[in-house]
Amino acid sequence: MQKIDKPVEGAQFVRYFGPLLDALKELGGSGAKSEVVEQIARDLSIPEQTQNELLESGAPRFQNQVAWARFYLSREGLLESSKRGVWSLTEKGWNTHLTFDQGRAIFLKWVRVFAQDRKRKKAELAVEEGEEQAPEKAEPAISFRDRIAEILLQMPPAGFERLCQRLLREAGFVEVNVTGRTGDGGIDGHGTLQVNPLVSFKVLFQCKRFRSSVSAPHVRDFRGAMQGRADKGIILTTGAFTSDARREATRDGAPPIELVDGSKLVDMFSELELGVRPVIAYEVDELFFSEFSGT
Repeated sequence: MQKIDKPVEGAQFVRYFGPLLDALKELGGSGAKSEVVEQIARDLSIPEQTQNELLESGAPRFQNQVAWARFYLSREGLLESSKRGVWSLTEKGWNTHLTFDQGRAIFLKWVRVFAQDRKRKKAELAVEEGEEQAPEKAEPAISFRDRIAEILLQMPPAGFERLCQRLLREAGFVEVNVTGRTGDGGIDGHGTLQVNPLVSFKVLFQCKRFRSSVSAPHVRDFRGAMQGRADKGIILTTGAFTSDARREATRDGAPPIELVDGSKLVDMFSELELGVRPVIAYEVDELFFSEFSGT
C-alpha cells in the first residue's frame, strides 16, 4: 500500500500513478475501471466525500483523476491500452514500483513530448499554408464524451426517459415501455431481457438526469418500489453513484440493481454507435518500425 502525504502541485492526478500500478497488481494484473478505482480508494483510505466530489460536467473527480493517471501510464508503456473497459499491466508495469517523484518525472516527460509534438505540427501547418507565422491557437475541441454528457443534461426529463428506452432496446431489451406515471415509486419504465429462448427477466428501470450523485436511499427506495414486480432493476443516471449506493445495489439477500452512471451511458452510446458517428484515425507505432531500422 502506498501512502500519499506529500503535497501535490499542478496536476493532482500524478499522486495516483503508483497506487494505480499497485491496485492492478492486487487485482491480479487487470481489472475493470470501477474495480481499479475502488481498490485505490481502499488502499489509500480515500474519504467518501472525496470519492463523491463531482466536476462541473457531473463526472466524479476522483475517477477522472485515476483515468488521467491511466493515460500517462499507458503512454509510458506500463499499462495496456484500455479495451472494453479493462485495464491491464504490461510486463514492464508488473516490474515497476513508482514513488511520487518517479511518477511526477513521467508526467513531466510526457508534457515535454506533447509540447514538442504540438510545436512541430504547428510549424508544419505554417509551412504547408505558406505562412511566415503560425496560425492563431485554436480553441480546444470538446470531446464527444463531454458533448454527449452536456446534451443529456440539457434534455427534459421525458426526453431523457425516451432516450433510455431507445438505449435499452438497442442493448437487447424487448417490450420496453416508459410508464410516465407519477407516484409509482420512481419507476420510469419496464422491459424484458431475453437471455435465450428459454430464459428471460422482467426489468424495471429508473432514469435520473442528475448533476449530482445518486445515494443509497435512492437505491433503497427504488428497490422497495420494484419489490415483487420484477426480477431485476436498473438505474440510469447522467451523474454518478456514491460508494454507499453501489454497496446497497449489490447487498446480499436483496434483489440486484444494475447501476449505469454517466460514464457508462456514454460508453453505451459509443459501443452501440447510437447518436455518434465513428471517425477512423491512425497513429504511427514508432516501436514497430524501429525493429527494421537497424543495420
